[in-house]
Amino acid sequence: MNIRHVLMIGTCTAAFALGGCASNPTNSQIGTGVGAVVGGVAGNAVFGGTLGTVGGAAAGALIGHELGQDRDQRKPRR
Repeated sequence: MNIRHVLMIGTCTAAFALGGCASNPTNSQIGTGVGAVVGGVAGNAVFGGTLGTVGGAAAGALIGHELGQDRDQRKPRR
């Protein structure tokens, strides 16, 4: 891994960390993020390569978003 990759990962991590402080995330937002990470890891493990990782991340984000949105709708409002 060269220095460019390390800097890009650091920059993205900082941006996500600062963006997460803006407000409390909904369950659909959490589900999207967690689903994308888990799907990307699973897609890389099963299919390997970039296409498997990106496809798995997209599918995981979609599934995570839908599950989180369902949970948001079932949650009682305060």
